[in-house]
Amino acid sequence: MRLSRHWPVFGLLAFYAASMLIAGKRCHCDDTPSPRGQVFFETHIRPVLIEHCLECHSTDTEASGQLLLDSRSGWETGGDLGPAVIPGDPASSLLMRAIEYQDSDLQMPPDGKLDAETIEQFRDWIQDGAYDPREGNTAGRIQSTALPVERATEHWAYAPIKRPSVEDLPPAQSPIDRFVLAGLQSHDLQPEPIADDLALLRRMSFDLTGLPPTPEQIDAFVQDRSPEKWDVLLKSLLASPGYAETFARRWMDVARYAESITLRGFVLSEAWRYRDYLIHAYAEDRGFDQMIRDQIAGDLFGGNTLQERQKAATATAFLAMGNNNLEDQDKTKLEFDYIDEQLETIGRAFLAQTIGCARCHDHKFDPIPTADYYSLAGIFRSTISLEHANLSKWIEQPLPLDDDSVSHFEQLEDQANQLRSEVTILQKRVGKSKTKQSIRLRELPGIVIDDSDATLVGEWTQSQSVPGYVESGYLHDSHSGLGEKTATFEPSELPAGDYEVRLAYTPGTNRARAVQVQVFSANEAKTVRVNQRKTPPIDGIWTSLGTYPFEQNGQAFVLVSNNSADGHVIVDAVQFLPVGEVATRNDIVDETNDADELAKLDNLKKSLTNVEQQLAKRPKYLTILEGEPVDQIAIRVRGIVHHEGERVSRGFLSAIGRSEHWSSQIEGSGRRQLAHWLADPSNPLTARVYANRVWSWLMGEGLVATENNFGTTGDQPSHPELLDYLANELIESGWSTKHLVRMIVRSDAYRRRVGSQNGLAASVDPDNRLLWSAHLKRIPVESLRDAMLQVSGELDHTRFGPTIRTGTKADFNYRHESSRRSVYHPVLRNSLPPLYQVFDFADSSVSIGQRPRSTVATQSLVMLNHPWVIERARHAAKRFGSASFGESDETRIVSLLDRLFLSAYGRYPSSAEREMCETFLQPDDRLPDLVQSMFASVDFRYLE
Repeated sequence: MRLSRHWPVFGLLAFYAASMLIAGKRCHCDDTPSPRGQVFFETHIRPVLIEHCLECHSTDTEASGQLLLDSRSGWETGGDLGPAVIPGDPASSLLMRAIEYQDSDLQMPPDGKLDAETIEQFRDWIQDGAYDPREGNTAGRIQSTALPVERATEHWAYAPIKRPSVEDLPPAQSPIDRFVLAGLQSHDLQPEPIADDLALLRRMSFDLTGLPPTPEQIDAFVQDRSPEKWDVLLKSLLASPGYAETFARRWMDVARYAESITLRGFVLSEAWRYRDYLIHAYAEDRGFDQMIRDQIAGDLFGGNTLQERQKAATATAFLAMGNNNLEDQDKTKLEFDYIDEQLETIGRAFLAQTIGCARCHDHKFDPIPTADYYSLAGIFRSTISLEHANLSKWIEQPLPLDDDSVSHFEQLEDQANQLRSEVTILQKRVGKSKTKQSIRLRELPGIVIDDSDATLVGEWTQSQSVPGYVESGYLHDSHSGLGEKTATFEPSELPAGDYEVRLAYTPGTNRARAVQVQVFSANEAKTVRVNQRKTPPIDGIWTSLGTYPFEQNGQAFVLVSNNSADGHVIVDAVQFLPVGEVATRNDIVDETNDADELAKLDNLKKSLTNVEQQLAKRPKYLTILEGEPVDQIAIRVRGIVHHEGERVSRGFLSAIGRSEHWSSQIEGSGRRQLAHWLADPSNPLTARVYANRVWSWLMGEGLVATENNFGTTGDQPSHPELLDYLANELIESGWSTKHLVRMIVRSDAYRRRVGSQNGLAASVDPDNRLLWSAHLKRIPVESLRDAMLQVSGELDHTRFGPTIRTGTKADFNYRHESSRRSVYHPVLRNSLPPLYQVFDFADSSVSIGQRPRSTVATQSLVMLNHPWVIERARHAAKRFGSASFGESDETRIVSLLDRLFLSAYGRYPSSAEREMCETFLQPDDRLPDLVQSMFASVDFRYLE
């Protein structure tokens, strides 16, 4: 099939017009919807329920908490906690309490709070009577439809893997094709023929390396007449760096890989090591069973060589990249939420099971009791995943190193500890000398106003808790009344002249970091911010506010405010010191001279800083740690962490694999045994799930279309015997990914052309589940970006290593400027590149089996208007326009078009395309427009 083309001459205009037509289909009402009745419900309420609620709260799902929201009778009856909506009374409606996140145990939707406008629309809807025209019957909904554990094998996914025979199947060179042909013949269907060589070459290149073939590769392939050329090509692609990078990027979707978390944009600075681990693992064809062990417990398994230990350790970042609310002050709830995210990711990634559905109640459809959920949770309750503080933090550990490097860093650590001890001792001695008594006003030079003489607004509290204050004490505010409290220090008389103005305060960790201090002098009012957590730099008492001119009888005062304070504000005294006058503190300084000790302290601090900077160079990795083993864990009733029920021992899903065998061997946290259970060949899910993923990565859709859900609510496999055959092949090959890739790519099922003329097959099997044709596949956004860079000649093939810009503390508004392959681009949850946002990049907060496949106007508009795309077209035009093809001027444009089409489309232009392009390229300055039109075309963005 030849795709409908957007001819180069009209490419940009055609896409613009198409985009406008698509955009014009969007519904927009001229009249503002009434806050009552059907219009408001259909416009503002039903869409939100569908998008955020019905996945868990409808008659077709588990009805989490026994609550149905797909009918009026559902929310009227309510769930475990009672009616969800009280018409006319938003304040009493549980639904409002849940979506407003007022209750830490009742927050919906669980993946994030709705925006303020939507919440207000729900409040208006309930206030106006909660109009809902949907009818539904909730009778009998409490009855569970779950498949019992003892009958689990009645479902295909939980049954043992059997090696099917191919003897009675239609003859074919590949066993895969024998299964496929059997399915087609059972429906009296014929498959499409094999795709032409250039289309298949481009398909294989993108599927295996994520890049289009170069003109040189195409020329060499076309000239190769040997019968082994396809095997030679396949071997070359599997050995290329691009293969490992592409397959690693695919697994990164499943692993919800990211290098930051949404909360405050915190950067996971060591996450890149997990990406590099995956690339190395796929390059060496590491057995997938071993990759499972690495990712679940690599830090515990270790390895025989340093390189193996490093690989295994860095792989455990798989468990540490969850996108959680680390600010949650209920640390028990935070830990259980973190565990839930880990279990849900493990379940979807390796078993294609929605384990998290059993947190609050027995799984409504699959054989996963709540007891099994908490048996698994006990393993991670015996693991340390976070370092708790007001703001909890992920865990980073020193990377395993060779003995000499370890010894070097251990010596540095010893030096640092010794220096820290010496600094602490000396600080106490110097601090005691400096602050052993209060400071008397009469001994201070200049004009000093104490806090007892300040004019106060608001409530201030007298204190003497921290020594080193002026006169009899100091004042501090409370945490309430921000912006409502001030202290004004004004001298009764101040001779004209220039004065250094100083503020006295006692420091502390609970002080405000940016106290607002205003100095009013002869000709200005200046605001200074003072960090009162730091020790005042002048004698440990004063901080300078600057030097100011003052006039006789002019304004001369200092105003301290608690406006926007993030801690206590301290007011003690203000000093007006005439410029040139020496400030002395004879009454608070010991008779011994502190100068030498201060100098020594300063040198110690400098030495400590130097050693700490060297220690900071020790490589680290993102991980979790072993904790104190928890033999039994209490089930949390309805998932509420503080409502404890019966206790269960650590273990695994009782319906799957050799659960009892591995449960009986648990030691430590149990992560080792968890890894063994997941990778056990007798586990009926793991090999099936991964074989299905590899099939999907190459074919465009899995034999089981719901790649992350093999449960009873997931899709049935289109070819169950083929799936088991591939799962067996995976296990018997040592869990080799490359073995599966070779099998699939060599099959006719993979090599078929995209169907267009087979009307009977299209009518019988419109979704192509029987594989009578190849699937038309849109190129993933990473490959789309890399292909443009390759065509423009800018693609940087540098491999491995960190890529986040040095000094980046938060991911907000991050500038993505690298020209390296997209797999090395930082995946920042708050700042994805525009192309990623438009072309369905994976949601990095959850495990993704299959990315969404949207076709929207913005995709065309981005290709038409985005400066990055335009710049790539200009670079490509410059590259091809300046190339010397060795022909005369008359034939130069022919060669230019050949190379351009080979680079962008993997084929030569047709005669009609050549003629139109030649016409369009008069004058020559249209070449950038031609390239951009080719970038925007479906031929560039899709694989035939």
